[in-house]
Amino acid sequence: MALSVLYIGGTGQISLPCVEASVRAGHKVTVLNRGRTAVALPAGVEARVGDMDDAAYRELADDHFDVVAQFRVFTADQMKRDIATFTGKTGQYVFISSASVYEKPVRHYMMTERTPLENKFWQYSRDKIACERLLRDQDKLVYTIVRPSHTVRTGMPIQVGNHDLVLRRMIAGKPVIIAGDGSSLWTLTRAIDLAEPFVRLLGNARALNDDFHITTDRGFTWNQIHDAIARGLGVASSHAHVPTDTLIRYVKEWEGGLMGDKTWSALFDNSKVKSVAGPFEASQDIDEILSESIVHAKERLKAPAPDESEEDRLMDRIIAAQDALGR
Repeated sequence: MALSVLYIGGTGQISLPCVEASVRAGHKVTVLNRGRTAVALPAGVEARVGDMDDAAYRELADDHFDVVAQFRVFTADQMKRDIATFTGKTGQYVFISSASVYEKPVRHYMMTERTPLENKFWQYSRDKIACERLLRDQDKLVYTIVRPSHTVRTGMPIQVGNHDLVLRRMIAGKPVIIAGDGSSLWTLTRAIDLAEPFVRLLGNARALNDDFHITTDRGFTWNQIHDAIARGLGVASSHAHVPTDTLIRYVKEWEGGLMGDKTWSALFDNSKVKSVAGPFEASQDIDEILSESIVHAKERLKAPAPDESEEDRLMDRIIAAQDALGR
């Protein structure tokens, strides 16, 4: 069944492949974004330029889209505005949350949709939890919650530090920091692999007023991930293992992304989404998963390298201090 679908976002890491998959499914797609990227949308997609604070945003709801896929809500205030804007004006409001909402510290390495929602380390995750609760606490706007985990397309899954800085360290033959001993398991999913089951949730009666995560079915250690990145760049990898709590003492801002997410092993049981959207196969080959990200990274790295940054010097200091222990 062809649907009218509004994507709020639509050109991002995850949303663009979802737009493309929606077009392939025969849906009539409209995209609202701020017009700050030159990403080409598929033929037939209607592009509207605007922001969520514009008066035109409220008027957009009057088009009564069958589905509104919201990729750009991050706070409770934004969610309250969307509930007021789209209640009674769409058949399904799809909120893109995050798998980082699942309880940290973890009690079990395998996440299901029954895993409690609690993250005392990361404000980003707590804000997403607050958005989810607002949806559940009302009964007028029909919703579906989707929780991607680490999903890759143009970005690079670096565990610690600025991504392109770390890539340049790899190319220069310098060690890169990995929290702990690098053996915790992490799940990486290609955006194109998430997009197909995502689109099958749209207009799906069994998906209404429910929540789902969508990931691949296996994990990789952070050592394996960084080795694969180095392999894709054609360089040798050099790991510098540093305890997570030590890293946070150096940079408090690293706490959210590490203790709130990447330090813990995180694997996902996808049986729930498969029971509703149907079976799907997401790549389990690390080199294939990273191939598109590698292409984009190589293109970015053609730009002249910036001068050595404070973060780069800090990483050298942390690695030297850790390496000196026991000597």
